[in-house]
Amino acid sequence: MTDPIRIAMWSGPRNISTAMMRSFGGRSDCAVSDEPFYGAFLKATGQRQPMADEVIASMDCDWQSVAEEMRGPVPDGQPLWYQKHMPHHMVAEVSIGDFPDHRHAFLIRDPVRVVASYAAKRVEVNAEDLGYARQLDYVDQAAQMTGKPPIVLDSADIVRDPEAHLKALCSALDIPWDDGMLSWQAGPRDSDGIWATHWYGRVLETTGFGGAESAVPQLDAAAQRIADECQPWYERLSAYKIRL
Repeated sequence: MTDPIRIAMWSGPRNISTAMMRSFGGRSDCAVSDEPFYGAFLKATGQRQPMADEVIASMDCDWQSVAEEMRGPVPDGQPLWYQKHMPHHMVAEVSIGDFPDHRHAFLIRDPVRVVASYAAKRVEVNAEDLGYARQLDYVDQAAQMTGKPPIVLDSADIVRDPEAHLKALCSALDIPWDDGMLSWQAGPRDSDGIWATHWYGRVLETTGFGGAESAVPQLDAAAQRIADECQPWYERLSAYKIRL
């Protein structure tokens, strides 16, 4: 029997990460998990994010226990397991280094667009919340663990040409292509985190990736400073991204 393949997709917030989870969930051979460390992050940091108490109550919040589960049997015995992770959630002793057998990939987005989208959902946002610095560190660690170039995709490229870039991602991950990645049914999933009702409004209405992104949004001075702080990390991450 072939060993299952566990895929860890590391993404910042507001970065089509849920659409990517829908895409992999549309495959006939893949289980998905939605930010399994979110509850542990909220419990450890005390951040008062929307629905924080409900999230903590709904999840296993023990770092080691969650990590063990992510390395354990794949749900429903599927051959693939897509795990949606956020680097900035990893604030305890567990890190990317605890998943040496996973196939790691990274999803990035222009910080101006991330700040504009994230700020619309939260009263406050800072550079640390967006995870670029830790994501860059994890890119370096993944390359060291595998001895291969990291797998990085820009969300703007995916929405512009989903099929080409998703096929390139599958090739880089050494998994077969599945047409089911291009479309999905609208609505919630049992695999969605409890926070979906707050964060996933637009995604719940979609049946596939949208077209190319709209014009770059205008930020106020405070938000622009945050985007500017993240820009150097984004540019360094962009140097690794898949180019077709």
